[in-house]
Amino acid sequence: MTETPVLIAGGGPVGLVLAHELEYRGIHAILVERNQTTTRHPKMDVTNGRSMEHFRRLGIAEEIRAHGVPTDHSMTVVWCTRLAEWELARFDYPSIDWGRDIIRYVNDGSMPLEPDMRISQVVLEPVLKELLETRAKHIDVRFGWGLESFIEDDDGVTATIRSTDTGETQEVRCQYLAGCDGAGSVVRKQLDVGLDDLSVPQLAKESGGLLKMLRGAVKGMLRGQRPPDGRMYMIHFTSSDRAFFERYGQAWHIQSAAAGSGTIISQNDLDTWTIHIPLSGGIDADALDPKEMLFNAVGGEFECEIVVANAWRPRLCVADSFGAGRVWMAGDSVHQVVPTGGYGMNTGVGDAVDLGWKLAARLEGWGGEGLLPSYEAERRPIAFRNRLASGRHASIRFEIAAAHNPKVHEDTPSGEAARRKLGAKIQELGNLENEALGIEIGSRYDESNVIFHEEGVAPPNEMDRYVPTTWPGSRIPSVFLEDGGALFDRLGSGFTLLRFKDTDVKAFIAAANERHMPLSIVDLREERIRTIYEKDLVLVRPDQHVAWRGNDLPTNPAEILDRARGVLG
Repeated sequence: MTETPVLIAGGGPVGLVLAHELEYRGIHAILVERNQTTTRHPKMDVTNGRSMEHFRRLGIAEEIRAHGVPTDHSMTVVWCTRLAEWELARFDYPSIDWGRDIIRYVNDGSMPLEPDMRISQVVLEPVLKELLETRAKHIDVRFGWGLESFIEDDDGVTATIRSTDTGETQEVRCQYLAGCDGAGSVVRKQLDVGLDDLSVPQLAKESGGLLKMLRGAVKGMLRGQRPPDGRMYMIHFTSSDRAFFERYGQAWHIQSAAAGSGTIISQNDLDTWTIHIPLSGGIDADALDPKEMLFNAVGGEFECEIVVANAWRPRLCVADSFGAGRVWMAGDSVHQVVPTGGYGMNTGVGDAVDLGWKLAARLEGWGGEGLLPSYEAERRPIAFRNRLASGRHASIRFEIAAAHNPKVHEDTPSGEAARRKLGAKIQELGNLENEALGIEIGSRYDESNVIFHEEGVAPPNEMDRYVPTTWPGSRIPSVFLEDGGALFDRLGSGFTLLRFKDTDVKAFIAAANERHMPLSIVDLREERIRTIYEKDLVLVRPDQHVAWRGNDLPTNPAEILDRARGVLG
């Protein structure tokens, strides 16, 4: 029987990131993935700034950027009647290079340290996998092996894995099992964990978009069209006809206002695209001709090659539990959202980081019994929050569908007037799905049992904007120091106590040493940063979230450390 401290079931981006987190902390693990190769489906197409901050901390950000869309390319979103027709509205966002300049210039804690990164999951997964296989000293990567079943006891987990090639089975004994095995999770099913599953109308109702969706559906029926039934048809294709796809200039997303036309995503700004088309009720997806669907959606024909095409149904669900004891889950196994906003994989990266440092703490002996349960207390509310945000973004699509007028497709004065009206409506509604910094970098763990919470009124925690704060549970603000370095880069791999005045912290250090708890002290004497950080002492966790803060060291610093490591509370 093979033995390992951690067995990771699932080699998608979340399982791979968890493996990187454990490698960073020197923890041995085996990762199994039933597929022989990484995904062929594009899925995610943007890694947001918060995920890139984690990749920077892990030392792999630049390798990932080297495989993504070139850093001087913008992130423009265009709305049009159809790709072959007229532009209606656009939202221009800076390139990575320009974004870096903006972040350094603003430098008030209100922005991520790293800009977003355009990289398809088809590209990202192989990069993460190859980095593990070529650099990792503690991770055994086994693609072509899937988790079959497991038995948990007081001391660990005995798992059975099976080779998808030969059918051979092996037993693996681990102290902890991490289920990162996707929407059809074997781990979740064996734990018999249910899903809080919403339909698109239910989520639209929660986010205030139900009436908008219904108006769009009614208008479609009045035009003799069957309303969408919740399915999408994805076509991933290549084409050398860049002139056709860049008729509005270089664009990241091309959104069509035409019924049933969907969204075109440029995967590499060169020759690879993906389109997602809503399907109407009664359509047999297996009988569809992908090229015919593609040409109808864009309003023209061109030379292309279909890589993969299939129907899929967006899910809006959060698991009733994220795990217990020695078995925990992350990513799509515990939450699934619609693509608007890009909160699927990016939420999963946050899961992997939170779970990873806590598993390491338990295995290293300084983490208490309350540390792993805090994973669910922290990440499950974030999953609900991000699901709601995703629904809000989807409701905007519903409202644009409701405002659609067939005249926008006419080359007439009335058609031009209809296009101006619809374009103005789109601009008015905005494009929050690509601007919600509050969701992306504003995660705060208000319900965590390992955060030293404060009395008083917490600062606002909004979707559409991020207000820098060190309120306990928040991600610390990112700032550049007077020497040009990033404060994030000064943090230790364990806990870090930021000290803005000459406070004697010997008792704090002694208490950490007694508990074998990794603690670094970083002295900062920049008044501008002290103003942003609000307190003279800020205790930062391994995941860059605030565990405690104060202007003076308390009489019993051990109490703070014991709560932060999961011994108290």
